[in-house]
Amino acid sequence: MLDTHYTFSALDGSASFREFPSVNVQLPNRASRVQAPVALSLTPQPVLALDDVTLSFGGLTALAEISLSVNPGEIRAIIGPNGAGKSSLINIISGLYRPDTGFITLGGQVFRQVPASRAARLGLARTFQNLALFKGLTVLENVMAGLAFTRRSTFIGQAFGLPRARREDRDARERAHSILSFLKLEAHADRLAGSLPYGLQKRVEMARALVANPEILLLDEPMAGMTVTEKQEMAGFIRSVRDDYGTTIILIEHDIGVVMGLSDRIAVLDYGRKIADGTPAEVRADQAVIDAYLGVARHDDFEEGI
Repeated sequence: MLDTHYTFSALDGSASFREFPSVNVQLPNRASRVQAPVALSLTPQPVLALDDVTLSFGGLTALAEISLSVNPGEIRAIIGPNGAGKSSLINIISGLYRPDTGFITLGGQVFRQVPASRAARLGLARTFQNLALFKGLTVLENVMAGLAFTRRSTFIGQAFGLPRARREDRDARERAHSILSFLKLEAHADRLAGSLPYGLQKRVEMARALVANPEILLLDEPMAGMTVTEKQEMAGFIRSVRDDYGTTIILIEHDIGVVMGLSDRIAVLDYGRKIADGTPAEVRADQAVIDAYLGVARHDDFEEGI
């Protein structure tokens, strides 16, 4: 019997440039979403925008005057060397950090700080660089936790199994099983999350973020620690979520080959500043990016791999 007394907030190197296969999936129905490939207009209205965002910690500038936009249905990568400010940017978008200056536009609303308590209802979900699973719960229970904010039944209703609570529990289980099947985790549904290998735990965390059908999915190094085969499979899942369901994805990832093969546009940070922003081809040819990664101005080295 699932204990529903917990709460969860989903918002709390060589490289080769390769393509990854798409994965055919069926995600849970959502009346407000069109389950079809998204056709990007020439001038789409951004679903998310940052305007001159600056963030400092004790006098150390983590981000300096960052402005960028994210279009509907695109895979928008944010890359940069270690310490460039990538995770800080994700934490600002998800409401964990309040920028010193600047604004965030989300869902047509302008925020100085995105309200973390409302982030899920604003259509945001995320994964974390460091796993944030309930390791003592099963995989299924972890994924169902991603729907905790959607429950309307009271504690009493859940404790006594009243009709509304039973219906919500049934619907949550169905949606969770669908996502587990999508990510090829169904065989592990009844295992404790903490007993799974690290790579599978990363997929469980992604499943928990996906189960609520977010408008925008923030992925903070979703492929860290994975093998080449696991990365290829995960890249296929990410692309299918975007192509088949229209989810906008913001991706932080260190594997440059994955980023170049998967992303529509890439923003590059270095020492908290945005030094490049464009398509993979434009970023790959940008001298500032080459210098930031290699420390030398040699275009051929970046083309061959980092």
